[in-house]
Amino acid sequence: MNAYRDQYAQLFRGGRNVVLIAISADADTMQQSWARDAEFPFLFASDTSTVVGRMYGALASRPGVTNRNLFVVGPDGRVAYRAVPFREIDPQAYTELGSVIDRLVPRDSTGRE
Repeated sequence: MNAYRDQYAQLFRGGRNVVLIAISADADTMQQSWARDAEFPFLFASDTSTVVGRMYGALASRPGVTNRNLFVVGPDGRVAYRAVPFREIDPQAYTELGSVIDRLVPRDSTGRE
């Protein structure tokens, strides 16, 4: 999650026309404390019942644990990109993610969306 935080301004355009939501099976109270302490600038959602994890095939082999999958939803509301699993330690994974976001929300000639 630190890589998302550290690249948030550029990769996710500081939240302008791009929304990042991290979903995990952890309780919301645990996520809130952790996110605040680490100064994460994006949203977190709790899926303690793992309903979302099951819907998107993100459950790990251990009960109640989810894999690090990444989905990009386009402006049309459809999943436009899947990284299953997301390779969070591979710099190329962030290059690919940035390219997908740029394709879905193109910048104009001044660099703005």
